[in-house]
Amino acid sequence: MRITKAKMVETEQNPKLLWGRCLEIIRDNITPEQFAASFAFVELHSLENGKLILDVQSEFVKEYLEENFLQLMASTFKRVFGNSVTKLYYNVKVVKSKRGGDVKEKGAMPKRVDNGPARTDARKTPDDVTAPQVQDLDSQLIPDYTFENYIEGESNRLARSVGESIANNPAKTFNPFFVFGPSGCGKTHLINAIGLRIKELHPELRVLYLSAHLFMVQYRDATIQNKLNDFIRFYQSIDVLIIDDVQELAGEKRAATQNTFFHIFNHLHVNGKQIILSADRPPIAMQDLEDRLLTRFKWGMQAEIEKPTQNLRLGILSAKVEKEGLNIPAKVLKFIAENIDDSVRGLEGIINSLMVNSVVYNCDINMALVKKLMPQFVEKHSKKVLTIEDVKQIVCNHFHLKINQLDSRERTQRIAYARQIAMYLADQMTDNSRMQIGRVIGNRNHATVVHAVKQIQDMMETEDRVREDVEELTLALKASL
Repeated sequence: MRITKAKMVETEQNPKLLWGRCLEIIRDNITPEQFAASFAFVELHSLENGKLILDVQSEFVKEYLEENFLQLMASTFKRVFGNSVTKLYYNVKVVKSKRGGDVKEKGAMPKRVDNGPARTDARKTPDDVTAPQVQDLDSQLIPDYTFENYIEGESNRLARSVGESIANNPAKTFNPFFVFGPSGCGKTHLINAIGLRIKELHPELRVLYLSAHLFMVQYRDATIQNKLNDFIRFYQSIDVLIIDDVQELAGEKRAATQNTFFHIFNHLHVNGKQIILSADRPPIAMQDLEDRLLTRFKWGMQAEIEKPTQNLRLGILSAKVEKEGLNIPAKVLKFIAENIDDSVRGLEGIINSLMVNSVVYNCDINMALVKKLMPQFVEKHSKKVLTIEDVKQIVCNHFHLKINQLDSRERTQRIAYARQIAMYLADQMTDNSRMQIGRVIGNRNHATVVHAVKQIQDMMETEDRVREDVEELTLALKASL
C-alpha cells in the first residue's frame, strides 16, 4: 500500500486512534488470556518521526512481547501505520530503581533499528493506585504456625535456618525461597512462621499467604468476571507472597494460569519483593510446568524438609502434650514416636484422639488406650524394621560385593552403581533421613544421596536393566521382613 503525505500527517496527528486499531487486530489474533497478560498493560507513549514508543509495565512484559508476538506486532504495525513506523522503543515504567525510567530499545522492525535510546519520565503505575493498605489486607496466615512452636530437628534444620534469615531480611538473602518435602512434614507450618515473623518485624510490608489451588480459583473467577487486570495488579502489589503446594499449578490445561503467575512472579522479583513457595517435590521433578517458571523457581534457595526422625517426632509430641497440659507417660510418647512415622499430622491426630477419648470415657491416657487407637493412624507392620544395614547387605549379595567395597571411596562403574542403588532403596524403604543414609553408606553427605536417588529414578525410566535390578532388590528386601 502506498502511503501518501496526507496519510502520514493523519498518522502523526491521530496515533492513539491508530494504536486502538492495532490492539483490535492483535486481540483478534491471540487468546483472551494472552491479551490480558500482555497487551492489556501496553499503552502508546508517542509516535514521532517514525519512532513508535510503547509504555510497558515491566521488563518482563517487554520480554514476553518480543518472545511471543514480535512477528504479529510487526505485521500489525505495517498494516495500520504503513511505512510511517520505522523503529520501535519501549518505555519500561516499572524496573529496578537503578535503571530508573529508561526506554530500552528493541528492534521490532528487522534491520531498521538504530542504537540510540530514548528517555522519558516514568509515570505512576496502576500498582501504586491499587495496592492495598497494610491494615486492610488479610494476610491469611495461620496464627498458630509460629517459629516458637516449630520444633527443630535434623530433617528441617536447614529449611528453618533459611526461613529465619528471610524473616529478618525479606528479599535480601534468599529470593525466591523454595521449600519441598513429603506431605505432613511441616512445610506449611514453616512458611507461615516466616510470614508471621515478617509481619512482626516489618509491619509496613504487605504479606499474603495462600494455596496454589486458591490462586487458580481466583484466577478462574477473575477471568470469568473480566477482572483479570485487577487480579494481576493486586498480586503485583504484594511485598511478601507465600504460595503453598505450588506443584498444583502444573498441568497442560493450566498454561494460562502459569503464564499469569509467571508475570506476577517476574514483577515481584524484579521489584525486590520476597517470594516463598512450597511443594511436595523439587522443581527438577515437576512435570507439565513451563520451563521458564521452573528456571525462576531455581533462582534462589531450595531447601528440603524430610520426614521427621524418631527424635524429632518425640520432640513434637512432647511439645504438643505440654501445650495442651496433658499427663501422658514418657513410655507412651516413646511408643507413639516409634510407630507413627509418616507425618507430623499423624502425631497431632493421635494426641487429639487420645484427649477426646480420655474426656468422653473418663479414663487415663495409658499404653492400653494408645494401642487401641493406633490402628486408626498406622498400617500394620511386621515386627522387623528394615534398616540401612539390611539394604547394604542385600545389595552387596545381589552384586557380589563386600560391604567394605560399598562403603569405600572406589568409584568404578560397578561399585558406584551398586552404591547408588543402595542409597535409593534405603531412601524408599527405610525410615531414615538422607543425611543418615549417607552417613551409614560410606560416610557420604546429604547431597550425594540426593544425587543418587535422582540418578536411579531417571535411569529407571529409560533403562530396563536398572528397573529390573530395583524390582528384584525390592522383592528381596520385603521378603527379608
